[in-house]
Amino acid sequence: MQIIVTHGRYARTRALDLPAWKLTIVLTFLVALLLALSGAIYHFVFLKAAREGWPVVSQVVKLVVRDEIAQRDRFMRENLDAMASKVGEMQAKLMKLESMGERVSGLAGLKPEDFRGLDRPSPAPSGSALGDGRGGPYLPVESPSMVQLNQAIAALDEGADRRSDVFTLVESRLLETRLRALMVPSSAPVDGPVGSGFGFRTDPFTGRGALHTGLDFPADTGTPILAAAGGVVLSAETHPAYGRTVELDHGNGLVTRYAHAAKLLVAPGDLIRRGQKIAEVGSTGRSTGPHLHFEVLVDGAPQDPAKFLAQAGRLPANSVARATTHAAQAR
Repeated sequence: MQIIVTHGRYARTRALDLPAWKLTIVLTFLVALLLALSGAIYHFVFLKAAREGWPVVSQVVKLVVRDEIAQRDRFMRENLDAMASKVGEMQAKLMKLESMGERVSGLAGLKPEDFRGLDRPSPAPSGSALGDGRGGPYLPVESPSMVQLNQAIAALDEGADRRSDVFTLVESRLLETRLRALMVPSSAPVDGPVGSGFGFRTDPFTGRGALHTGLDFPADTGTPILAAAGGVVLSAETHPAYGRTVELDHGNGLVTRYAHAAKLLVAPGDLIRRGQKIAEVGSTGRSTGPHLHFEVLVDGAPQDPAKFLAQAGRLPANSVARATTHAAQAR
């Protein structure tokens, strides 16, 4: 770029050549200078005019400031309204969770006294010696303040913590119930029909009436014998009457016995899961043929295993009826 400078008195002309980069620097400098001047004018003139109350300038400054404050208030109000709407939605979701928690806790068998420790006292209202009963859904006011929103959020946080504690307790109780169910002998130890049931029958060796303390499952030699429930091997030994026998301890005085086995596959102290193979069907001990003699004992007293198996649907109803009829006819 070329700039020509003339002087009227001497009629002399001077030409200046400015490259593009120099021109850019000059323009940038001028813009920065204008910005600095405008900032200085605003700081030293308008602010001073607003503080000292100059007749005209102060009014203009007040209008500008008032407009800025109005815009900022409107922006904050819109944000507060949006936050209040979100808080209302969170309150509704928390109420649904509370209702669900009550239903689930009822299904889990929890009682109101189980949640007594979860109740946290609420502070009494100011000016009241006692805290009156309060409740109901949270409804945001038309123009909520930041303090009100903070209080609502704090209440939501406390409610969420309480619901979390409730669901943790429910989960613990459900797991406890599941573990207890796993320890109940409700799975048939042999896949097959029941021969002789629990009760009095004619003894196959003496021909006289005698109490049969378990269920007999006729099966081929070598048929797998499965654990009716999880537990610990109490004994695995040979008995004069029961032959090769396994006893499983399921806790709470509950024991299952598997007798007349041909082969034992576990040892005392082994941890057994439900359905695990623990022995094979045989005809050892006081037996007339290959079968499994299965007993359930509670505190040492024999119980009818068919009741446990039938309640869980692991034993066909006709098998239970046939075993019961067989025992009744033998009395």
